[in-house]
Amino acid sequence: QVQLQESGGGSVQAGGSLRLSCAASRSTYSNYCMAWFRQPPGKEREGVASIFGGDGNTRYADSVKGRFTISQDNAKNTLYLQMDSLKPEDTAMYDCAAKYLRCQEGWSSSSRYNYWGQGTQVTVSS
Repeated sequence: QVQLQESGGGSVQAGGSLRLSCAASRSTYSNYCMAWFRQPPGKEREGVASIFGGDGNTRYADSVKGRFTISQDNAKNTLYLQMDSLKPEDTAMYDCAAKYLRCQEGWSSSSRYNYWGQGTQVTVSS
């Protein structure tokens, strides 16, 4: 069982930065695929980025490559999403998620994840 709690959301102007955090109730570094998802208003949830600490492999949605960075701090049991050069279309509710073992090619499918946080809102104004 893994409990997740996001923080760090807020409102920012286009071009700005935010860092989201996701605190886990236990260590997820070696055995869990950790991911960030988002759900824009009126749209479906989409995968943003994933990381598997066991091999350091990271994956990103094309829409955020080069702007967002996913990372984790094993000592703090915390997952991060550094978001730079934010755009209005990044406005969404952001959730962190975890699933046991590697992320693999289907990492962006939300149905693969067993554990979810409650979400944190990110609003980017133009």
